[in-house]
Order: sequence, then structure tokens, then C-alpha cells
Amino acid sequence: MADQADLEITWDSREGATILRPMGDVDLSRSPSLRNDIRKVFENPPEKVIVELSAVSYMDSSGVATLVEAMQLSRKSNAKLVLCCMTERVHSIFEIARLDQVFTISPDVDAALAE
Repeated sequence: MADQADLEITWDSREGATILRPMGDVDLSRSPSLRNDIRKVFENPPEKVIVELSAVSYMDSSGVATLVEAMQLSRKSNAKLVLCCMTERVHSIFEIARLDQVFTISPDVDAALAE
């Protein structure tokens, strides 16, 4: 059985972009895993970083803060950050906080690659 704090994250590269795919809830105990992987990506940033969120059914404010930090890192490194494949529940959090106006959000990976 996996530790409660573990968040499985896979990485992929496609068309010059790095795609991160977290799987599971991104909450206070798990967001540090995502934060660490995002920081690793930006150590040698690609042109584009895509965070594919289809396997994230829940995200709390610490998860949102992690993605805000990712946006700040992307701006510092002149890399494009795109979120995609958000579940309706996660997307509603971004809408309520009006972060859907700040982040680039695409419906799927192909659309994110085209951004």
C-alpha cells in the first residue's frame, strides 16, 4: 500500500514539451511531491510545460498554490505553462478563484501542445 503522502507523477516529452501527469488527490500532504517535480522540470526548462490533470479528482488550496508557483517559474524561465484535461471538480476551483482567467487551460494534450 502506498504512503498517504505519495502522489504518483509520470513525465513524458512530446514535441518539445514536458508533460507532467499527477495521479491522485493533490492536497496538503501530496502537493509537495508535485512541487518537487515541477521544480525539477524548471531546473532545465523546456519551451512548454503541460500539467495533465485528468487523473486528479480533488485539489485543495495547497495544490492550487503549487500550480501558481509553477506559473511563476514558467514566467521566470520564459517557458509556457499549460494546464489541461481538468476534471469538472478541479476546473470549478479555478473558476471560483478566477484563476481560469490567469492560467492557460486546454481541454486535452493535443490542444495544449498547440497553445
